[in-house]
Amino acid sequence: MELMVDFVSSLDGYGAAEGWPGLWGLEGPEYLAWLAQDTAADRTILMGANTYRLMSTMAGSDIEGAAALDAAPKIVFSSTLREPLSWANTRLINAEAVEVVRELKATSQRPLVTLGSLTLCRALLSAGLVDRFRVVVFPVITGTTGRDRIYDGYPDVALDLAETRIFDRRIVLLDYRPRLLDAPLPPGLLSRR
Repeated sequence: MELMVDFVSSLDGYGAAEGWPGLWGLEGPEYLAWLAQDTAADRTILMGANTYRLMSTMAGSDIEGAAALDAAPKIVFSSTLREPLSWANTRLINAEAVEVVRELKATSQRPLVTLGSLTLCRALLSAGLVDRFRVVVFPVITGTTGRDRIYDGYPDVALDLAETRIFDRRIVLLDYRPRLLDAPLPPGLLSRR
């Protein structure tokens, strides 16, 4: 089954920023409508403990997309959280995430998608398990206030563009098929593809 890593990002590669609202306050109606529809897709959501702690606070709220997240099956990889988890449809796994996800890819009837979880995503990408790498880039640079740098510690990866879309004339979706690289690509190799 397919595994997609899914992020929102500032233009300079941060997943969040101190003092800013979620999505930097730049979400528009077109993006929110797409997000509500995309979140309701028939996927199993994978996340780590920090993302669970943050996102589970939305459970049962009237925040756009919260009901779809509540209904979706979720798996949390954590050695620090304990049962019972408060977020509906959430299973806790205290085991090596890479091996569990490798097994899920072979046996799951549902596509898999990550939610935040930088460390988990880095491990899954490094293990070669990621089929799609999707990032929604918001038109903001948060060099001073940015936190949660997305790409630090990632392996070298070539990205083949699968889809692109623009929301609200400013938010850009980039959907790639990743290929791990053993070494930097020689000059001109990408232009010959």
